[in-house]
Amino acid sequence: MSAVFDWAREENLQPEPITVAIWKELPEDFCRLVEVVNGEAVRAESPRRPHQKAARRLADMVESAAESHMSRDRNTCLDVDTDFDVVLWELPTATIRRPDAALYDCAPEDLRPLPAAMVKLAIEVVSPGTEKIDVAEKKAEYALAGIPWYWIVWIADNQVASIEIYVLDHTLDYYRLHDRIEPTGDETTIDMPIPIKLDWNRLSGLVR
Repeated sequence: MSAVFDWAREENLQPEPITVAIWKELPEDFCRLVEVVNGEAVRAESPRRPHQKAARRLADMVESAAESHMSRDRNTCLDVDTDFDVVLWELPTATIRRPDAALYDCAPEDLRPLPAAMVKLAIEVVSPGTEKIDVAEKKAEYALAGIPWYWIVWIADNQVASIEIYVLDHTLDYYRLHDRIEPTGDETTIDMPIPIKLDWNRLSGLVR
C-alpha cells in the first residue's frame, strides 16, 4: 500500500498559508524542496542531469555576458544565479518560485527571497512533467510579477534543441514571443536584455 495513505490525515494538512515572513524562518533544507504558490507549499521535483547541466551552462553564459556588460557600463551591477528563491508577490497570499537561472540586479547576500522587481531575465528548462508549469503557470506568474524577459529552454537528444524568448507586454501583463532560436552554427548572440552569446557546442552533449 502506498505511503500516501498513511500520510493523508487531517493533522498533516498545511496548518496555515506560508507568508514571506514565515518562509524566511523555515529551514533552508525544506525550502529547497518546495515552491510556494498562493501560500501553499508545492513539492519541487529534483531535475534530471540534462536539465541541471543545461541550466548551469546557460547561467555561465549569461554571467559572462553580465560581466562584459558591467565592464562597459560601470553604473550597472548585475548578478546571475541558479535555483534560488524569488518572491513574485506577497498579497493576497505569497507566491515564491525558484527559476532554473536568473539575471538580476545585485543584491545583499541576506536578501531572501529576492523580489521579482530585481529580476531582469528568468530562465526555465523544460523537463518531462514540467511542461504545463513552465509553459503556462510560471509564464503567467512571471509576467504578472513584472519580470521583463523569460526564456523557455527545450531539451531533446541530449542537447538544448531550442530557446523561446519572451518579452513582457507591460500594458497587458502578458509575454509576447520575441524570438525562437535553434542551434545554427557555433554561436548565436541574443541582444536583450543584454547581449548574450550562446555557445551551442557547450549546450550539446549535456550528459557524457
